[in-house]
Amino acid sequence: MSIVRYDPFRDLRTLQEEVNRLFTGNVARSFDDEGIARGSWSPNVDIYENKDQIVLEAELPGMKREDFDLSVENNVITLRGERHFEKKEDSDNYHRVERAYGSFVRSFTLPNTVSSEGATADYRNGVLRVTLPKRAETKARRIEIKGEGDEAKTIEAKAETAKAATK
Repeated sequence: MSIVRYDPFRDLRTLQEEVNRLFTGNVARSFDDEGIARGSWSPNVDIYENKDQIVLEAELPGMKREDFDLSVENNVITLRGERHFEKKEDSDNYHRVERAYGSFVRSFTLPNTVSSEGATADYRNGVLRVTLPKRAETKARRIEIKGEGDEAKTIEAKAETAKAATK
């Protein structure tokens, strides 16, 4: 268990972030000539990890592979793209358009335990799945302990993080 330093302004910053999100959300949509909302859409993302990798899954329904771009730079993974509104025919008269369209950018800071070398990305059925392997030195490993006359015991040891290793 690590010791966390008390920050008296943490709650205030959290409140400010929530207010900023409120004003940059769906309220600020701009509309084009056809009344179609543009510019405030961003895909939903799940990020999880297991013992060998961190996985990012983003929902990009109705998009083609050419409509978005993925990059990793300075331990930040960035997903950017644009979902276009495609009117089927000029005679179509839409009564309601609830799906959002426009450009988006999502960026996530990766922990030091992840290596962008060997990362893979797969796009199927409107879901982008990015797999980032963990560095070998940060994976947990098992150490066998041998003693006199006893049978061997195995304990789990966690590798030091990169930050702790530099001390």
